[in-house]
Parts: sequence; C-alpha cells; structure tokens
Amino acid sequence: MSTLHTVEDALLTAALAMIVAAGALLLYRIWYGPSMLDRAVALDVAAALIVAGIGVRSARDGDPFYFPVMLVLAFLGFTGSVGIARFIAVRDRPARRPDGTEDHR
Repeated sequence: MSTLHTVEDALLTAALAMIVAAGALLLYRIWYGPSMLDRAVALDVAAALIVAGIGVRSARDGDPFYFPVMLVLAFLGFTGSVGIARFIAVRDRPARRPDGTEDHR
C-alpha cells in the first residue's frame, strides 16, 4: 500500500467515526428532544447521515453504484422534512378568539 492509500483509509475511517458519533447524538435528540420540531429536525439530519454513510462506503469501495441511491435518499429526506414542517405549521397556528383576534401563546 502506498502512503496515499493509507491516508485515504485513515480519512475514511475518521469520517465514519464522526458519522457514528453524530448518529449517537442524533438518537439522543430524537429520544429526549424537548419539542416535536427538534425531533423533526433530527430525523432530517438522520437522512443526511445515512447519505453520508453511504458516501463513505462508496468512496471506500470505489464503486459509483451508490450515487443514484444517495440522490434518491436525499430527495426523500427533503420531502419528508417539508411534509413534517407543513404538519407542524398547521398544528401550531394561533387560535382565533370569538372576537376575531388571534391568541399568540
């Protein structure tokens, strides 16, 4: 193995370790998140971490087969985040009082 391959393997291992650490912190945020919005953002980050993990595997194997898979997962993560954000926005609208004013609690 050349020095370049050794450095590449070390960087890919470091990237994988960071992704695993971020995943552990992400699970904590999903489990103990103080609000529904925190959990929704954590699920969006989970999709990004999955894409990053597949990217590390693709780089390690030298196989471009996973690039379309990464693109589809990124798109699904984005649309899921938009859907959750719309659901939370509708749910958290201020209530109307009988006199027509909005209650902004």
